[in-house]
Amino acid sequence: MPQLLLELFSEEIPARMQKKAEADLGKALGAALKEAGLGFDELTTCSGPRRLVAVVEGLPEKSEDVREERKGPKVGAPEKAVAGFMRGAGIATIEEAEVRSDPKKGDFYVAVMERPGKATSDIIAEIVPDLVRGFHWPKSMRWSTGDLRWVRPLQRILCVFDSKTVPFEIDGLASGNETEGHRVHGRGPYTVTAWDDYRDQLEQSGRVRLMREDRKALIAERAAAVCAAAGLELVEDEGLLEEVTGLAEWPVPVLGQMDPAFLDLPPEVVRLSMRTHQKYFAVRDPKTGKLAPNFVAVANIEAADGGAKIAEGNAKVLSARLEDARFFYENDKRTGLDAMAPKLATIDFKKELGSIADKVERVAALSRELAPTVGADPALAEKAARLCKADLVSEMVNEFPELQGVMGRYYCIDRITNPVIPGEPKARPGTREAAADSDNSGSRTEADASSEMTNLLDDLSAEEITQIADAIRDHYQPQGPSNPVPTEPVSIAVALADKLDTLVGFWAIDEKPTGSKDPFALRRAALGVVHIVLENGVRLELSKPIERADFELSAQPRGLPGAMPFEKGGYGPELLSFFADRLKQHLRDEGQRHDLIDAVFALGQPPQGGKGDCPSAGQAAPPEALRAVSEKNDDLVLITKRVEALGAFLDTEDGANLLAGYKRAANILKAEEKKSGETYEGAVDTELLAEQPEQDLHAALTKAVSEAETAIEKEDFETAMAALAPLRQPVDAFFDSVTVNAEDEGLRRNRLYILAMMREVLGKVADFSKIEG
Repeated sequence: MPQLLLELFSEEIPARMQKKAEADLGKALGAALKEAGLGFDELTTCSGPRRLVAVVEGLPEKSEDVREERKGPKVGAPEKAVAGFMRGAGIATIEEAEVRSDPKKGDFYVAVMERPGKATSDIIAEIVPDLVRGFHWPKSMRWSTGDLRWVRPLQRILCVFDSKTVPFEIDGLASGNETEGHRVHGRGPYTVTAWDDYRDQLEQSGRVRLMREDRKALIAERAAAVCAAAGLELVEDEGLLEEVTGLAEWPVPVLGQMDPAFLDLPPEVVRLSMRTHQKYFAVRDPKTGKLAPNFVAVANIEAADGGAKIAEGNAKVLSARLEDARFFYENDKRTGLDAMAPKLATIDFKKELGSIADKVERVAALSRELAPTVGADPALAEKAARLCKADLVSEMVNEFPELQGVMGRYYCIDRITNPVIPGEPKARPGTREAAADSDNSGSRTEADASSEMTNLLDDLSAEEITQIADAIRDHYQPQGPSNPVPTEPVSIAVALADKLDTLVGFWAIDEKPTGSKDPFALRRAALGVVHIVLENGVRLELSKPIERADFELSAQPRGLPGAMPFEKGGYGPELLSFFADRLKQHLRDEGQRHDLIDAVFALGQPPQGGKGDCPSAGQAAPPEALRAVSEKNDDLVLITKRVEALGAFLDTEDGANLLAGYKRAANILKAEEKKSGETYEGAVDTELLAEQPEQDLHAALTKAVSEAETAIEKEDFETAMAALAPLRQPVDAFFDSVTVNAEDEGLRRNRLYILAMMREVLGKVADFSKIEG
């Protein structure tokens, strides 16, 4: 069947836009063809620095004939109704309509409309101009005198169907059957008739590799090969590989050399300078694992000298970049972190929450508070917090924002090898006038902060300085589900304090996430707390640090000039509910059943109701829910252990059968409580236990509740679940032999008390009413 080949050829398309544009072209073209009634077998797309291409296989030569019947009014209907029917059906006289009969409704008119199919080439000529004009780019431009917008000036439109050009015009640019190849190696133009012809000419004569994945694989393979030939190893970088794939039509990796003296810079600086400014891959020595004085650049040309001149030119440009980096790095080291920190008073964190220096002050107090819980030295945790944001004002982080925290660690470690010389000023003096320019009249000034930062690293051992340095680097982590979490005590304390302060602050100013909107990444911050706590096994009742963060915030003047201080809390329970939702998300991602998570979170709430469910962010939280979250669900490690133990128990035969027994008991109680309007929660009268199965069940329940409570007190949830397992047999025997709704009112009520006791016993470990099955 005929094939459609469409190429939109332009000036260079930004690499970051190509992959999505390729997908958007395929989606839009496929939808337009189907809407026009054209089916097809396969649609393939490709993209490159100067072109978007689509190939559609198995198109028909024309669209199908359409036969449509339109039912009209009854025969003898008013003239207006008949006239309206004729207009809608496109018939001139009513005689053109058929008369059909219905046994119930009588005779009525039917118009049969037949439209012949349309040539596919004509449909394409209508579709493509509309597609091009409506195509969405993140950024686009106009050129010449037309109204067409495209990412860069559109130069050619190749449109061939069934080996013939599909003629149309867009703002004076006519379609054709010609394309261009590589600017240097084989520009062309090339006349093409179909995909195979197009691909062969461009790849063989035009020196253009059309398929994105082919270019990507070639770059990775040849870059590794040029390194291996020199006894070196490529530092893999998937993000950079994706980008350079969109920069070269005929990629040729070239190994270059740089001045080894630049390896004195931190490796992160060298790699980022290569990656960000020059799009070069870093190279390492496989023997040492350290960076080698080399790089791999991806050229878009096969040079006669094998790329020697290209490598030489790239090395000169890289040297200039690294010289700048060295200048920034040396300046920052001369300044020192403790002298940088006071300048945070001149930078807003959030207008309503003061400057970054204000935030640092709060984080420092909270870090000291958290330190004993995570096994950290409170003094070290506080010092690390006071320096954790200092590198934000460094020249290096100003140039490379991605290195925040990383550079702070290097500048802190520098104090080990280059201690402050006695008698020299330890911090650059600040002025209150300078801080006033930051519009934080209620915040701490640079001079205030300066007086507190001058002695932070004095008299500390190398090991203590290293702990502080690691905390400066790690406190931003994790920034995503795949990022590592801090594992050292001081780092854990500062990372938790930083995230909790941010969350409490934005809750205080009522800028919480709503729906899909989360401009301040508060969900990510809460998930970060969850990951840190769980992966390090931190036994932390979240309500306490939240309360302390709330206190620290209320103790500071508000950031807005003339504003009153924050009042303490009221949003703490709601914030705990937000953490509960994040923990649920984490546990679901880990493969835990959602109903088991709900069963644990519902502890302490009414067994059958939904009132106790933790509200989502942005929803009003009922007082019962907030109270339950505050009292029961602020120890994330404990909750997780409960969920895991409950899942393991229900996977056993005893657990599954006991759940079935619970459901039966709960249904009986629910029906009886609804009928009578009372709750059956009285004490069981042992004198009324007339039958052996009810005596056995009561004895088993009494034993189970004692053992379960003891195990829960010790946080041994596996043993608590094991205490429930023996209930299976007496529960089954009870329902097989005992009539709950006995005629004797005393017996009936006593047996309902036994079922309520069963509900209460199982409720010690989870709310079984939330469990499916």
